[in-house]
Amino acid sequence: MKFDASLLVRDLSQVPALVRFAEKAKFDGLWTCETAHEPFMPLALAAEHSRRLSLGTSIAVAFARSPAVLAYIGWDLARFSQGRFIMGLGTQVKGHNERRFGVKWEKPVEKMREVILAVRAIWDCWQNHTPLNFRGEFFKLNLMTPFFSPPPHDYPNIPIFTAGVNPRMCQLAGELGQGFHAHPLHTARYLREVVVPNIESGLSKARRRRETIELSSSVFVIPSDDPKQALAYELEVCQQIAFYASTPAYRPVFEIEGWGEVAGRLNRLAARGQWNDMPALITDEMLDAFALRGGWAELPKKILQKYSGLLDRVSYYFPITPGRNEEGWRATVAGFKDGQE
Repeated sequence: MKFDASLLVRDLSQVPALVRFAEKAKFDGLWTCETAHEPFMPLALAAEHSRRLSLGTSIAVAFARSPAVLAYIGWDLARFSQGRFIMGLGTQVKGHNERRFGVKWEKPVEKMREVILAVRAIWDCWQNHTPLNFRGEFFKLNLMTPFFSPPPHDYPNIPIFTAGVNPRMCQLAGELGQGFHAHPLHTARYLREVVVPNIESGLSKARRRRETIELSSSVFVIPSDDPKQALAYELEVCQQIAFYASTPAYRPVFEIEGWGEVAGRLNRLAARGQWNDMPALITDEMLDAFALRGGWAELPKKILQKYSGLLDRVSYYFPITPGRNEEGWRATVAGFKDGQE
């Protein structure tokens, strides 16, 4: 199992030091996300200041960018990183697509399929000089002149990871993707009974082997070495679980554990803007199902036990931050390496 880090920076000037720390500490990869900042730009800096780490998005919002824009970004990052770039794409939910990004929400699984195929058609055009002629329900792409075509390079097989929660998006990843970002709001049961079987269904449809795809997720953890800090981590985790569970798209994760009614209550509280009241609905039983608690050096063993056979790479939900918990991070990375020797 690979152990990665989440890279969430509010200032691009922080990136070089964080990347050098992650490389020296022997993390396997770094993931950026699309929240308050653009997710691709930090990866160019990360590529410049590292030599070994894989670098990817977890996730970039697919429908907010055209397939051509995604293709150009991926092509340049793959070349600059010398093949270490992973393009991780997600749909986001309807409200954010329509009201934050201003793009049409339509058939997300079918449209994501076309995004993947269209991006790959563009890459094939650039690498092998094949005519661009992609025709689908959402995209019709048949113009690519030499002036707008970047030259071929040595790293054209760019992995595409997709993200999702529900069965059809898992099936799509199994059919077409090199990886799948499982949502942080998951339990081992949800991964075992919903995510993995549907990934395998997609693999079977495409006649692919399980080892052709990596299952990745950030996981909720509560480092307990410092009791005061552990309480702060626990509150943050409860807040995040409550926030995610209030979104209807993620309700199936609660329902499989018998907590669907709680998800409904959280949704109603969110609709009224009662954010501060929501974490109180997350019980100790729920917290134990969604998060792991232990010392920095103890967490790797617990993660390996919980996710063996379910995930191929993990990261902690909270990011590495400048000068914070560096010894703890080193202890965790060492624990992963020791636990798999």
